[in-house]
Amino acid sequence: MSHEYPINFARFYDTMYHQLRDGVDNNFHLNEIKQTKGKVLEIGVGTGRFFTDALNTGADIYGIDISETMVGVLLGKLDEKEHRRISVQSITDFNFDFQFDLIIAPFRVMMHVLEKSEQLEALNNVYKHLAPGGRFIFDTFIPDLKQLLTGLHNHTDFDGEYEPGKKLKRIVSTRPDLINQLINIHFRLEWDENNRVMHEDWKFPLRFFFRYELEHLIERSRFKHYKILGDYRGNELNEKSKEFIVIGIKQE
Repeated sequence: MSHEYPINFARFYDTMYHQLRDGVDNNFHLNEIKQTKGKVLEIGVGTGRFFTDALNTGADIYGIDISETMVGVLLGKLDEKEHRRISVQSITDFNFDFQFDLIIAPFRVMMHVLEKSEQLEALNNVYKHLAPGGRFIFDTFIPDLKQLLTGLHNHTDFDGEYEPGKKLKRIVSTRPDLINQLINIHFRLEWDENNRVMHEDWKFPLRFFFRYELEHLIERSRFKHYKILGDYRGNELNEKSKEFIVIGIKQE
């Protein structure tokens, strides 16, 4: 499983996702962290969108990510004494010599795990690292069937500035692979720098899930107790839901 962010995607990540994601899932995850008395692990910690806030409010939180470029941005934000909390590891085989009371994999981490065998390895590895009574929370989006069939073509999802007077734009195109349940994504960044318009491209696949597929997957893992919510406000799944919020519980 490989998911290395290009340098400039990592560089501009906070600028873009402050607009695209802040207010969508922040309160949910930060409240879950706040309510946890023991150790917390954030998988896919990235540039620390949740991690830094949680650490600053006293959480005993650790973070892993498979992208060295993203981790590099995060380490630049942290006091050196906190660097021990961050490591480059994968969800399928990360290793700690202690357990966690809460593990979160926010913002589609599990959708980057493409193969069934790796998905089970990830769930079981998380389970092993949970303390009894501990919880694992991850999210995936509920597929938009119309968009799955048609894809996106040069859709601008961010158009702003990264510094005063310096423009930044992100353009996304998607191509569905229905047989393999993949969305092949092409991102293009364009930004002003040194009196030129620079650009960088990045392609990667995302694995989409349906409800009962998710349930079967979880039930094949070591998790025997779980629930799936329909949004970040804690509502049950319904016909208007756009998210699968999966909460697995280790009851041993």
